[in-house]
Amino acid sequence: MLLRSQLMIFALLTVASLISSAPATAQSPVLDRVLKSGELRVGMTADQPPLNAKDKDGEMMGLEVDLAEGLAQALGLELKIIEMRFGQLLGALKKGKVDIVMSGVDITAERTKDFLFVGPYLISGKSLLTTSKALAKAETVDDINNRKVTFVALANSTSSAFIKRYMPKAKFIPIDNYKMGVEKVLSGEADAMIADMPACALAVLRNPDSGLVTLAEPLSVEPIGIAVSAKDSKFYNLIDNFIDAFEGTGILTELRREWFDNGDWLEDLE
Repeated sequence: MLLRSQLMIFALLTVASLISSAPATAQSPVLDRVLKSGELRVGMTADQPPLNAKDKDGEMMGLEVDLAEGLAQALGLELKIIEMRFGQLLGALKKGKVDIVMSGVDITAERTKDFLFVGPYLISGKSLLTTSKALAKAETVDDINNRKVTFVALANSTSSAFIKRYMPKAKFIPIDNYKMGVEKVLSGEADAMIADMPACALAVLRNPDSGLVTLAEPLSVEPIGIAVSAKDSKFYNLIDNFIDAFEGTGILTELRREWFDNGDWLEDLE
């Protein structure tokens, strides 16, 4: 979408002219592999619109998809998106199955024990999706920390950790994707889904007659960034420099505007 425009191509060429790829060394295992293979492997769930999802033709779309395409192009690499469940993404990165993870990953102190994070390229926060008007009026976690309430959230996500930490009295059901979570809320199996605010807002837009509602303000503020291996600081620096340049040239601003201020892309979702 946006990256096909002349403006974005010009910006990418400008960025590419400003930063050169670092030489591979024995201390740069990820950079070695990337430069040797000529491809950038990016882990995504493919079910987190507007960040990443599939269109009606089965093609990937979303802010993170555009950003990954721009990053690969500026680095002179082929982009290879590897799809997997959210709970498997960081494990795949640790095992070297992907080079970076870009899939709505919140930057947390716990995660930075094992990974380096580039960014943030987006600021989000925890919200809830529900059909309950009472829950939708919640202003703090204390308002929803109730043993009579059942929450769903992505397995191994910061949303599930959020529930366990701040709503220990509530029941918790882990899910593999947001679609499953929405279905459980609509069926009454769960009272609400805890997720990043964009995911909750999107679910309301996609189900206008379902009675789904979300919070007006998030329960927390969380930065979203690109996870990379902690074992390769040179690769981290390379990606970090490009993302900084993308921000400086206005690319990230344009991407955020396209995917969050304009809902035209909704009709393209599968």
